[in-house]
Amino acid sequence: MTYLTWINELFVFFSLIIGLLVGSFLNVVAYRLPLSLFSDWHQQARDILIEKGEIKVGQLKDMGEDTTFNIAYPASHCPACKTPIKPWHNIPVISYIFLLKGKCHYCGAHISARYPIVEFVTGLLTAFVVSQMGLSVASGFAVILTWSLIALTLIDIDHQLLPDDITYPLLWLGIIANLFGTFTSLNDAIIGAISGYLFLWSIYWIFKLITKKEGMGYGDFKLLAALGAWMGWQALPLIVILSSLVGAIIGICGILIYGKDKNKPIPFGPYLAIAGWIAFLWGDFILSSYLQMLKLN
Repeated sequence: MTYLTWINELFVFFSLIIGLLVGSFLNVVAYRLPLSLFSDWHQQARDILIEKGEIKVGQLKDMGEDTTFNIAYPASHCPACKTPIKPWHNIPVISYIFLLKGKCHYCGAHISARYPIVEFVTGLLTAFVVSQMGLSVASGFAVILTWSLIALTLIDIDHQLLPDDITYPLLWLGIIANLFGTFTSLNDAIIGAISGYLFLWSIYWIFKLITKKEGMGYGDFKLLAALGAWMGWQALPLIVILSSLVGAIIGICGILIYGKDKNKPIPFGPYLAIAGWIAFLWGDFILSSYLQMLKLN
């Protein structure tokens, strides 16, 4: 094993550790960010009602006035007994399996397996991206894209919501990354952002005019715009096709395994996120393989 190979493998290992830690943070973001947004929206609604004179300030207590709640506050605690979590109980994956054994140390309440799964998956994907792209600026950007897509996937599954707090910075970061052609040209990135938004926006309104129903949310437009900013407009058709394929596979499996209600709304964001990540890493390979198949036929 050469010195350079050893350094690369060591860097991949550290990327795995960092990914595990970030995965723990993403669990917090996925849980707290939507609740923080809901709290802000409730407060804004109250302010509007007060301004219009429809309620009085004294009535806020009866409406359940919100306490301070955001990503950083209050400190991590058990949802059941409210006991603060000790630092050694918060070690990604290890604490859940070996120290807590899936239960709160204090009250014995069950802890969802989703927490270590998200940590483990984030760690693996982070290490994989770094192993594929090496130690580079492009790798750093790619890791941030991966983390953002994981957070958006979790939030959309839970709340059918793709927060602007993540989609907008992700869009601008894609443009910044391509200022010097990191993944595509700046022109293609800008056109990709515009085209990604307008494409799903058009589909949304066509569907709504025909069915009188909303088929997707505005967050989906913004996410595809962000992916277009990262990869350019040329990647958009592949992302849309892959997202439909991923959605069909997951949807059919969900119905067969869990018997889900076919009329229940299914968030499109996770399918876009998965398709975008696949296209980001293997888009050129998929397209070249497809074109090669056409030549053989």
